[in-house]
Formats: sequence, C-alpha cells, structure tokens
Amino acid sequence: MISKFYEIEKLKSKTNYFLFYGENEGQKQDVIQANFSQFTKKNTYKYTEKDIIDNKQVFFENIYSKSFFENEKLILISDVSDKILNLIEEVITSNINDVVIILIAKRLDKKSKLRNYFEKEKMALIVPFYEDTPQTLLSIAKKILFENKINLSSENINLIIERSQGDRINLKNELQKIINLSQNNKKLELEDILKLTNLSENYSAGELVDNCLSKNKKRTLNILNENIPSSEDNILIVRTFLNKLKRLRKLRLNLKENNNVDQVINSFKPPIFWKDKNIIKQQIKIWELKDIENFIVDLNNTESLIKKNPQISNQIINNMILDKVENTNIQI
Repeated sequence: MISKFYEIEKLKSKTNYFLFYGENEGQKQDVIQANFSQFTKKNTYKYTEKDIIDNKQVFFENIYSKSFFENEKLILISDVSDKILNLIEEVITSNINDVVIILIAKRLDKKSKLRNYFEKEKMALIVPFYEDTPQTLLSIAKKILFENKINLSSENINLIIERSQGDRINLKNELQKIINLSQNNKKLELEDILKLTNLSENYSAGELVDNCLSKNKKRTLNILNENIPSSEDNILIVRTFLNKLKRLRKLRLNLKENNNVDQVINSFKPPIFWKDKNIIKQQIKIWELKDIENFIVDLNNTESLIKKNPQISNQIINNMILDKVENTNIQI
C-alpha cells in the first residue's frame, strides 16, 4: 500500500510494517520521531540488513519474545534491499501484533521486488522520501530559528542553507552551532556564520568535492593531505558529493532536451550561483549520465562503510576520492 509521509499518522493504526525509501534521510528521521514517539530507547531495536541476514535466529527471537516490561517494540532495519524480502514476507505472514517494523532503504528502482511487494501488500505501507526543495529547507530553518528566538537576515539564512548542501540533517547541525553561539547573547554577523559553517578548520567539503568532480587531481590531493576530518566530516563530504552529483544528473538529463549547456545551466532551478557556473560546465563535460549514477550508488555504499567503521573513515573516503579522480574519462 503506497502512502505519502504526511498520511502516516492516520494510516499507522492499520499496519505494523513500513518501508521508507529514498535519499532524504533527514525527513525519514523526522517522520519516525513524529509518528513513533511512543517508543522509548529501551523498546527500540536497530539493525542493518546485514546484521539480520548474518544472524536470523537472534532477530526472530527478538521479534517473538516479549518482556514483561514491554508493551510494544519498534524495530528499525537500515540499508535494506531485495535480499531481505523473503524474511519480511515470513514476518508479515505471521501477523505479530505487538511489533512495529520499519525498513529503511536508499534508492529502490521500479523493478525492486521489495518495493513491488510493499506496494501491493495490503498489510504493509510504503512511503517514498524525495529530496528537500530550497523552500522546504527555508521553512525548516525559519521554524528552528523562531523557536529559539534567533533573528537572522535572509542573507545569512540563505548562506546556511547553501552550505548545508540541500540536506536537512546538515542544516540542523549548522543551525545548532548558531543556537549554541547565540546563547552568549552575541549578535551574529555574516563573518560568524562563515566561520561556523566551515568544515572544521579544514578546507570546505564543497571545495574538495568540486575539485574531485573537476578531475583536478593535484588540488584534490593537496586538500586530502592537509585535511584532518572526523568521521562526521566524512559523512558531510559524502552527502556533499551526493547533492552535487544529483544536480549534475539533472543537468545531464536536461541536456537531452536542450543541447545548449549555457542555457541549461542558466535556467536550472534552484538557480546556480554565477561563481559556480564555470566549474559545473567543466564537470558536465567530464561526467556522463551513467558514470554519475554509478557514483551515486558507490557513495551510498561508502556512507554505510563509514558508519560501520568510523575508526578508518579517512581511509575509506580517501580511497573512494582517489579512485574517482583518476578513473573517469574526460569527454571534451
């Protein structure tokens, strides 16, 4: 059964089985928090698909066992794919009443067996999560700032949104920095915003990503050598790649209808800043649509690896960047 995210509240009484898919991880988190807040940390269990496939017995024991102190359980399973379909079919068929299961996936194409099953199954709910628009991010930013009684100019708000790379998780992290600083009763100026929203004390994630996508190997290596990112910074780098590649993908698709690169860039929504137009034009020449889509898949895998192995996140991100900066053929 297909649903929109804003319909979950009225439909969740009809099912205990949900599939959330799409790239908007921040919105998924917001929806889970808003609609399943009755579950505490003690009765919420988190798995990855690999965890369950590697040890099905432990998973089934958790589902079928019931503690005297637990009324219901919330089970979150991330990074799911078609591999988990048979197991989930078995669980849904058993019709357990006191367990809510939410499967969380990245992209699922129309041929996905898991997606097709949830779309047709009356006992389950599938919800797509699309990327946020600039208007949505602006609304989120204004709401958070209003709740914290912080007054920022439109210029400063737009700067924060731009530096969050279209990701509401990044946006909320940047706004939290603003909130923390404002507690000192300091009036925030543009200079403060610029300092706060940089990637630690290193080069910005955007500069690293742009040089990699532009095949500027020397500059990319210099940035990698001088940066000392944390695992959180590396997640930000991955998401910056994702957002810039999604934009490149849309531009590439638009070029099929209009072969004039300048017109495609100038008419793109949201508008591309003038200072970015030349580098984007260069990236369009370098990256074919197929290469972009393959890179996006690789990034999803890289993010999962970083989350599972934060202690070697720098090695993981560096290996991925070096592979990409060296191996894509330039089409000029």
